Amino acid sequence: MPSGGGYGQGVVLHPADPLTVLAHGIGSQHDLPISPFYAFAGAFTALFVSFLALGLLWSASRFRGDRSGGAPPPPRPPRAGPPPAHAGPPGHGGGAPAPATRNALRGLGLAGALAVLLYLLLGPDDPARNPAPGAVYVLLWVGLVPASLLFGPAWRLLSPLRALHRLLTPLWHPTPRPLPARLGQWPAAAGLFAFTWLELVSPDPASTTTLLIALTGYAAVQLLLAARFGERWFADGDAFEAYSALLAGLSPLGRRSDGRVVLRNPFHGLDATPEQPGLVATVCVLLGSTAYDGFSDNPSWINAIQTSPLGRTPAATLGLLGSITLVAVLYCLCAAVTRLVCGPHPGPLTAFAHSLVPIALGYLVAHYFSLLVAEGPRTVIMAFGTDNDPQPLPPLGPGALAALQVIAVVTGHVLGVIAAHDRSVRLFPPAKAVAGQLPLLALMITYTVGGLSLLLN
Repeated sequence: MPSGGGYGQGVVLHPADPLTVLAHGIGSQHDLPISPFYAFAGAFTALFVSFLALGLLWSASRFRGDRSGGAPPPPRPPRAGPPPAHAGPPGHGGGAPAPATRNALRGLGLAGALAVLLYLLLGPDDPARNPAPGAVYVLLWVGLVPASLLFGPAWRLLSPLRALHRLLTPLWHPTPRPLPARLGQWPAAAGLFAFTWLELVSPDPASTTTLLIALTGYAAVQLLLAARFGERWFADGDAFEAYSALLAGLSPLGRRSDGRVVLRNPFHGLDATPEQPGLVATVCVLLGSTAYDGFSDNPSWINAIQTSPLGRTPAATLGLLGSITLVAVLYCLCAAVTRLVCGPHPGPLTAFAHSLVPIALGYLVAHYFSLLVAEGPRTVIMAFGTDNDPQPLPPLGPGALAALQVIAVVTGHVLGVIAAHDRSVRLFPPAKAVAGQLPLLALMITYTVGGLSLLLN
């Protein structure tokens, strides 16, 4: 593993191999042939035009979290007589997943976790021949992004931790204790930081021993806390479930009050993001760790941590912490300035935290798309024992990949501007609604400059 960073950087490929560009989410400027001038000009134009258009044309809030499940079901007239013969069981025809479906999904998640465990225990300690590191760092971490966007909070149904908890609970019949409200998503933020540290900082993140200790330790802690607080612990305590649920807010699928799955406006789901303690920290960990992954393969940074008197791992840990802290400080400053401009408002920190979620999504897509399409199929091929098959060709050339990454970053920021504007016109009087967004616009521009700089330099 090179000392510069995480699993994606640790994939050793021949320099002439076309997959070299895809081995890490972000390449250098010669890898991404796009003009920085046009990238920055397009990004600034998109942000300013969207900000001006929203200020002129969008004067009332249109997104409501209470509509995140789509329209409420219409009242049904009373039915006389027995139900028709074709009526399905509860959850049939687009409703809540039937018990058999839920059990099948839990079984699938548990089987996948057991397969990874067996590969870690019995497989070779070589990520080029063992699919377990790819299953964790690519199929799980990166694959949860499209899965959550397409199907909602996918990890809630697939989680092997929930399956194990339900299997073990009858053995000791615990009495769950109430969860302290002040915890919120702080456990998830801590778990996400631990995982990104493992991937980006730890000396050998793809080692089977390292992964085995980390995953079994994490599972044990989660199961013990779930035994204390009940299954509801996983919603905010399991880092992967909280991560999946945040991204699922932008899914076009919602669930009505009667359990039926319906199409919805994704902004309703984003607006329903719970404003709870730790939300800002969770999103900032996602943004900051992705930013750190972007510059951790820079030769000057690699040289700095290798020659640091602190040692490589402590120096890299400080770099990861510094990146996350910078993202959080900028957001907190923005919230403080907004409060000065517009006056007190409820939840000064969490009120606009939901607008950071599409920005984090844009960075995740830009940064990890290439890793998913290159290493995802290779991991599946290895898992089925057909590693001698030819490697799949990358679906995008360097130019198209560069365009996709820039578009993902800019689109994420534009969606964030829209979400922030809608929340602003709801919280503030009309005379202050637009002015209150100026700090947020400045924050979006700062994040955009940073994100595009990582892509293009």
